[in-house]
Amino acid sequence: MADTATTASAAAASAANTSTDAPPFQLGKPRFQQTSFYGRFRHFLDIIDPRTLFVTERRLREAVQLLEDYKHGTLRPGVTNEQLWSAQKIKQAILHPDTNEKIFMPFRMSGYIPFGTPIVVGLLLPNQTLASTVFWQWLNQSHNACVNYANRNATKPSPASKFIQGYLGAVISAVSIAVGLNVLVQKANKFTPATRLLVQRFVPFPAVASANICNVVLMRYGELEEGIDVLDGDGNLVGSSKIAARHALLETALTRVVLPMPILVLPPIVMSMLEKTALLQARPRLLLPVQSLVCLAAFGLALPLAISLFPQMSEALLGKRRPRAAQAPAQSHRSQMPI
Repeated sequence: MADTATTASAAAASAANTSTDAPPFQLGKPRFQQTSFYGRFRHFLDIIDPRTLFVTERRLREAVQLLEDYKHGTLRPGVTNEQLWSAQKIKQAILHPDTNEKIFMPFRMSGYIPFGTPIVVGLLLPNQTLASTVFWQWLNQSHNACVNYANRNATKPSPASKFIQGYLGAVISAVSIAVGLNVLVQKANKFTPATRLLVQRFVPFPAVASANICNVVLMRYGELEEGIDVLDGDGNLVGSSKIAARHALLETALTRVVLPMPILVLPPIVMSMLEKTALLQARPRLLLPVQSLVCLAAFGLALPLAISLFPQMSEALLGKRRPRAAQAPAQSHRSQMPI
């Protein structure tokens, strides 16, 4: 371990001497500070960067080899910090951190916006039938389940039954709430047809938000009973905490409610105004392309903002029940999950 640390330090010093534009490279660490919202925002912009979807196999191999050379202190002269950060960004975007296997493109975090936007457009289509409502809610939760599974923590394998339970709970809650609200809106005699159509456009948000909460509870309720690992300020494991588990669960649930809000609330508001313009009234065929662009913009802005709300390692004061774990502010890992 000492030899590896020495060679990595030497490689870092070599890279630092050749570049002053980027911060000093740290293998496996985020490029931007995670203690501030802006730093986390910049970090997640890198993670969801769709340009990494077009990285060639050769470029991926070069990035992996560059990081291996850094790790073993065999970097060639002239390698900059910027090149090292870029290599790490490519590797982390494509390869699973635990298995080092390639993640299927539609299920990578960098592919979440490009492959998820058509689903959002489908969720917000006006005048939906019962069948179309069920289909789009099912497709959305199925896509989320695949992304969650593809990016799961493979160091602590979970039984497949837990993923299936979370998936079925999310699908059932999303479909039942969406269908139920649509039926209530249709039976609301006081609504004009225009008002009914507008209200129906907001139905996907409570359906998706409730499904997200249901999924979090079903997938992670065991943590409330068993607790989660707690680390001290130096990253050393100091115990397990139910308080930290409750803290992490609440933050995750809040994030998964906030995330779909601008994605599923802003486009209906914007489209209700754009539809009144002379351009779209004269050319109704442009409605779907315009709505797709509005959804893409809302999705691209909301995703990094929502997942940047809380740090992945959250500080929680544990109190006196576990003296060993309370020696320093505890940090609990909170996985980021899509909508």
